[in-house]
Amino acid sequence: MPSSYPRSIQDLIDTFKQLPGVGPRTAERYAFALLKLSPDEREQFALSIRNTQGMKRCSQCNNYTDNSLCAICADPRRNKQLICVVADVQDLSAIERTSEYHGVYHVLGGLLSPLEGTSPKDLRIEQLLARVKASTDTLTNRQTVELILAFDQTPEGESTAIYLAKE
Repeated sequence: MPSSYPRSIQDLIDTFKQLPGVGPRTAERYAFALLKLSPDEREQFALSIRNTQGMKRCSQCNNYTDNSLCAICADPRRNKQLICVVADVQDLSAIERTSEYHGVYHVLGGLLSPLEGTSPKDLRIEQLLARVKASTDTLTNRQTVELILAFDQTPEGESTAIYLAKE
């Protein structure tokens, strides 16, 4: 069915539909909500998106950052021997909002899922194992590295935890 919208509006709707969980109706609502903003507000919205182009992954934990290390990994007050392993950055953010955890993180980038075709090589598991090995090589006899596996209690979360425990 042909669109009754001008090409620029239809392109905006199609762009919003690329976001996870956004269907045609929601994309349409987002597009028209954006059009209701003032030109300055729309420019600020566009600038916020453009500013993400410089984002990269933290070289230690895979969190998003503007630098080589994220603020968490660069913080000298953090316990570097306590690593909380999470599936994604949203999980890290949820834990950080509690202000109770004072260690560092490792973001895998997902969970093992044979049904979706996600295998260990698709995740940042080798990087985690190398990080743990490097950490243990620098510790004294009485020090250890503790991993906290903070995954959802789903089949994917359980299989990822079991896989990591075996490694």
